[in-house]
Amino acid sequence: MKEKSSEYKLLSGLFFKLLPYQILLLIITSINGIVDSLYASNKVGEDAMTAIGLFGPLNHFLYAASIMFVGGSQVLYGRYLARDRKKINHLFTVTLVVSGVLSLLTSLLLVVGVYTGATSILISDPTNLSALNDYILGQAVGIPALILGQQLFSFMSLENRRKWTMTASILCFLVNVVCDQLFIVACRWHTFGLGLATSVSEWVFFAVLAAYYIMGKSEWRFSLRSCDWHDSFQITKLGYSGALSRFVEMFRCLIVNFLILKYVGSAGISSFAASNSVMALFWPIPFGMVAVARMLFSISLGEEDRKSLVDVMKIVMTKGMLLVLAVVAGLMIFAKPLTSMFFHDPFDPVFDFTVWGFRLLPLCMPLSVLSLSFVPYAQAAEKKIVSVLLPIVDGVVGVVVCSFFLIPPMQMNGLYLSNILNGVICAALIFVSSWISIKHPPKNMEDLMAIPEQIGVGPDERIDISVTSEEEVLAVSRQVSEFCTRHGIDGKRAFFSSLCMEEMAGNIVQHGFTKDKKKHSVDIRVVHKDDDIILRIRDNCIAFNPADRYEVSEDDVARNIGIRLVYGVAKNVDYQSLLGMNVLTIRL
Repeated sequence: MKEKSSEYKLLSGLFFKLLPYQILLLIITSINGIVDSLYASNKVGEDAMTAIGLFGPLNHFLYAASIMFVGGSQVLYGRYLARDRKKINHLFTVTLVVSGVLSLLTSLLLVVGVYTGATSILISDPTNLSALNDYILGQAVGIPALILGQQLFSFMSLENRRKWTMTASILCFLVNVVCDQLFIVACRWHTFGLGLATSVSEWVFFAVLAAYYIMGKSEWRFSLRSCDWHDSFQITKLGYSGALSRFVEMFRCLIVNFLILKYVGSAGISSFAASNSVMALFWPIPFGMVAVARMLFSISLGEEDRKSLVDVMKIVMTKGMLLVLAVVAGLMIFAKPLTSMFFHDPFDPVFDFTVWGFRLLPLCMPLSVLSLSFVPYAQAAEKKIVSVLLPIVDGVVGVVVCSFFLIPPMQMNGLYLSNILNGVICAALIFVSSWISIKHPPKNMEDLMAIPEQIGVGPDERIDISVTSEEEVLAVSRQVSEFCTRHGIDGKRAFFSSLCMEEMAGNIVQHGFTKDKKKHSVDIRVVHKDDDIILRIRDNCIAFNPADRYEVSEDDVARNIGIRLVYGVAKNVDYQSLLGMNVLTIRL
């Protein structure tokens, strides 16, 4: 038996199983951005690239709104899944209604801003302003689909519907490419065509995901009759801190764009837009890791599982970090070829600005992994000060303060260096806040996370065991019995606890391990809390709900005796299929 490594491997395997699909959603959006930038720079002109750069702050607002609903609903999802599964249906409807209303209002305000001339606060040059207004009008058409599509993708990810979400993402990309060619080259709609192409692709993405729910394939249903509108306040309360970074980035972009225009000029905006469009192709890796970590954090907190919280953070900071470092090296090495995709004259200042963007900006990615990962953890654990302060510093304060001092003397390199220094400031903030919380310098990951004491139980009140073969099941039974005895549990419950574990773990090994040729393990946790013994059994075999066998065998006393015995002696037996894992919780 392996007491620690197997469960970590299971979580690690699950993390990297989910990661590609989260990256795919983000990377399709990023590829769309690169395609748009290539069409803008090669088919329209520099004013189109400037329009894309100036639209950046508005993009941050849209994603901030989307992340607020995604993050808040995922935290509630984890809680309801562990405690009251029926409430998830209410949560699903409330999330779609509230995010849909917000997206429609945002589209309307953008259109009003264009026709009232309010967008002139972003830039005064008539040519660039006209291009920006056209781009905004094209983008406004797709905002409802963008935000609603993100919500549906989040719920489908939690249901482990990876193939469906992949299909929607690929179609989104293909439609965007076709529409760019049609609207820009054939119809000559210029920057309006750029924005409209993105909008059409977002509607296709949303339609494919919505079809899954319309066809009744999901457990969750859209129903206004059964809504608990209090969930909307809970979603906002739990999700705003995760969205805060993106929201304040809107103001950061406005300030940074002002500094670039003042000290560098429109060439600086164009170079920053070009380097950002390629960087956006790789930012989905850390953002995808954060999305997966948020799901796992939410579920671990719903189960009050301290160890899994730490394991998930370790996976991000070790295996995930290595992946990010490989990306950083590649971007720095290929800085000039990447620049040549957008600008062809190496003697043009915009070319040199962009090259240095690819050489310096990637260095902020590893540092960002730390702050990006700590925000959803602090959000789910309701560590209010850190969950608010860190996004504000990361989103605006660090970059803006450094930019005020560095852009005037160093021009674009000052901006790139400011992004790197921002990561250093955020890492220091995390370390200091943990030091204050635990009252000594953090020495390991659990110290750095400063997990609240009320979450779960300490190591003395639990045992973690992993089983990989049938021979190990009996030894687990003995360990469970000894654990119960050490904690003063009466002999009857100690006996039934070991018997339940032997029956259920043995059943998984005998039947679940043999259904395919994959390598499996049963990860067991025994917890003593409030004079209860809680047995949690987690495996990565095919989905199997023992309640189905229990209900079938009620009229046949000779069938499924072990399962019937467990249901007969336990206070409560709860089965959940979480992100492709079977999780069985037995309380005695």
